[in-house]
Amino acid sequence: MKFLLNKKIDVQVIEYLKNGLTVNEIKILLEKLKLNPIENVRKKENIWKNQFKNKKLDNKEIINAIVENPILLERPVICNENEAMLARCYESIISITG
Repeated sequence: MKFLLNKKIDVQVIEYLKNGLTVNEIKILLEKLKLNPIENVRKKENIWKNQFKNKKLDNKEIINAIVENPILLERPVICNENEAMLARCYESIISITG
C-alpha cells in the first residue's frame, strides 16, 4: 500500500475482512484473477484446515465458504476495471497499475 501511495497511484481499499464480500463480488474478483475458487483459498488458515480441508467442495461451496470466512481469501489483491492479481511483489503491482 505504501508503495502505491508513494507512486501517487489512486487506490480504493476494500476492507473485506471487516465488511465481507458478496458472492457476486467474489465471482467478479475470481474472473479478473482468472482463477478457480480453490486457487484463491488460503489453505493454511485454521478455518480451512478445521472445517473444509477434507471435504469435496464444488466452486459454489468454496465461494460460500469465503463469503462466510473472508480470511480465507488470498491477499492482497489489486484490481483495475479489467483485471486483478495477487500483489505480493512490486513487479505485480507495477504491471497492473502501469
